[in-house]
Amino acid sequence: MQLRSTKIPRDAVHHPVFARFYARLSVAADDRGGVAAYRTELLTGLSGRVIEIGAGNGLNFAHYPAAVSEVVAIEPERSLRQLAVGAARRAEVPVDVVPGTAEALPVKSEAFDAAVASLVLCTVRNLQRALAEIRRVLRPGGELRFFEHGLAPGRGLAATQRVVDRTVWPLLFGGCHTARDTLAAVEAAGFELGTYRRLRIPEKGIQLPSSPCVLGVARRPFSDD
Repeated sequence: MQLRSTKIPRDAVHHPVFARFYARLSVAADDRGGVAAYRTELLTGLSGRVIEIGAGNGLNFAHYPAAVSEVVAIEPERSLRQLAVGAARRAEVPVDVVPGTAEALPVKSEAFDAAVASLVLCTVRNLQRALAEIRRVLRPGGELRFFEHGLAPGRGLAATQRVVDRTVWPLLFGGCHTARDTLAAVEAAGFELGTYRRLRIPEKGIQLPSSPCVLGVARRPFSDD
């Protein structure tokens, strides 16, 4: 693994209460909410060196295909990072869990064949800077695989998302902002948007501000022109 010399604070993000809550909730969502199948869909077909942004407790690690030669998993939150280290030991592909933030990835430019952002772009402090960093570390033609919360297509829920984003939601859920327009942000960062599909999680029952999601792929262009 090739790391930059820039020193990243080990606790740039610290949400210990949310980390414990998220660790339990995410496992339940994978087991009973169908999220595990989306993780498999997100990662199918990947190969080579992959960087995962905001790896959380490492639930993606078990879904990486054998063609992946290495995963560098960035996680800024100490408690989640410790859980991710345990998940990395059980993974069938090599995974190195590293402290760092999405806005200042501690790796060299054009070092990865693919990047994975899974339920994390809603939480980063500066979305534009984080996407610029992802673009920097991808080789030309490299893929960004994303599975993210996003702005609801309906006006009613979108209005609710904006209200909760300005009030309690980020405080309760580790900085999550539900109304971010992931697709628009990815395109604005200079990626070529590929195939994607919108999801609702959970598929049935009460729709939450976090229910609208999008799963897809974008690419760093071969040319910056």
